[in-house]
Amino acid sequence: MSAAAVQFRPRPSNERGNADHGWLKTFHTFSFADYYDPEHSAFGSLRVINEDRVAPHTGFGTHGHREFEIWSYVVAGELQHNDSMGNKEVIKRGDVQMTSAGTGIRHSEYAHGEKQVHFLQIWAKPSTSSLPPTYYTRHFTDEEKKDTFVPIVAPANSPNVSHDREAAGPAPVHAPLSMHATLLSPGRTLDHALQTSGQRKAYVHVVQTSGYNTGESAGAEVKVSAEGAEGVTLREGDGVYIVAAPGSVLSVGNAGEKVAEVLLFEMD
Repeated sequence: MSAAAVQFRPRPSNERGNADHGWLKTFHTFSFADYYDPEHSAFGSLRVINEDRVAPHTGFGTHGHREFEIWSYVVAGELQHNDSMGNKEVIKRGDVQMTSAGTGIRHSEYAHGEKQVHFLQIWAKPSTSSLPPTYYTRHFTDEEKKDTFVPIVAPANSPNVSHDREAAGPAPVHAPLSMHATLLSPGRTLDHALQTSGQRKAYVHVVQTSGYNTGESAGAEVKVSAEGAEGVTLREGDGVYIVAAPGSVLSVGNAGEKVAEVLLFEMD
């Protein structure tokens, strides 16, 4: 594969798994719960990207997890988290809560207050098994994310990644994966250079901020491109799998008239 070789595989929003349970409206990028598609079960260490909307005073009761890195990225509303490690916290827009489940935790997540909570729940497979359970929170303002890719999650062994429960900078994840976020203004384009070793994988997701929509994608419009490869156009809820040579540069441009909230994952 040459340095310019980049392959795009779109993941349209209306082809994601989805369910409306009344209290929960959810989309699944990967196979999850009752949704199974062997074409969409994992990508690198990524295992779950669920875009959830939970009605006020409802949520996920206490349940257990093992051997996954699990984090929540809050888009709107407030999410109450309780777990068996003694953590009790309400997180809101801009907050990221990371749980390294390791040898086992139990937790619950509920919509807090009188408004629906909209958040993305993301899981990755850790590189090492039987880790001790740990918990982290991070906060990122809208102003920080305006027209720049902000590192939200980074590998736990990266330089300058804090392992304090609360700290500045990205949350540590025990997987070869990073996640960036931006609020991209109309007419703006951001470049992201992939790491220079090993064949790279990336996934770009446009957050569905304009409301739950199981039909054709609408809202903000984003163009993802790279030198030597035909780009793809995404709208809210859409994503794209990317396989690229090390050192490739991805360009993410806002081609519409609305601010786009975009997540960019990079992994081995």
